[in-house]
Amino acid sequence: MLIQESHVDVPTTAGGKGSMRIFIFHPTLAEYPHAKFPGVVVFSEIYQVTGPVSRFARQIASQGYICAAPSTYHEFHDPSPLAYDGPGTDAGNEWKVTKLLSAYDEDAELAVSTLLGLKTCNGRIGATGMCLGGHLAYRCALDKRVKAAVCYFATDLHSKTLGKGKEDDSLARAGEVAGELVMIFGKRDNHVPPEGRDAIRKRLHEAGVEFSWYEIAGAQHAFIRDELSKGRYDAAVSGVCFEMLKECFGRVLRSDLGERVGGKGEVEDVC
Repeated sequence: MLIQESHVDVPTTAGGKGSMRIFIFHPTLAEYPHAKFPGVVVFSEIYQVTGPVSRFARQIASQGYICAAPSTYHEFHDPSPLAYDGPGTDAGNEWKVTKLLSAYDEDAELAVSTLLGLKTCNGRIGATGMCLGGHLAYRCALDKRVKAAVCYFATDLHSKTLGKGKEDDSLARAGEVAGELVMIFGKRDNHVPPEGRDAIRKRLHEAGVEFSWYEIAGAQHAFIRDELSKGRYDAAVSGVCFEMLKECFGRVLRSDLGERVGGKGEVEDVC
């Protein structure tokens, strides 16, 4: 599918009066001018909407989803991406724990509402993101309007250190996730160590969340970043993970399944 790219600037208040740019990646079918598509919020890593994040959003949009990628650090920086270098990394990590948790949540709410406000959106919303964006996609799924979230190597989720004060409630609120999650990590991800991944998985089970869990052998943090990944980019594994995203979003966002109910039925004990 072909794509049209644009942006909208929406007013914000939680982190101080200002505005946030949301980059829109919209699929187009010339022969179907009244087509409606599901929406997906694409959250970036600590460098804002970089080349790799834009290419990721285009990949999703070309499958028939309207993607909205918010500029996360609008309180501190213009919408342009930070560089994948020392100063860019330092700024991104500093702002990650300077920004208010309520401001992160306002950004997510605004992105979802922006998608739902488009006449070309069919009303079904998903979320995805990598690194910081993986955590933000998870928090976005606390919004009952979000039916599915695919979270790539979500940082700070296990340590509860997102936002100012480094004391987030993301895992504590796991029971509020009404949609389906896909959690993806590399086995060699030193940003989310084995004990951290175990804690996340255990909490999701305890909260009764519907989720899939993938840990890829040999993969490190940022393995889907196809630019300046410091030798960690794995195209083959990234392709497999994108199929997981397509399966989840295709089943949950494209199909009109109605509301999910708790009863799953008993599994028959057969060989």
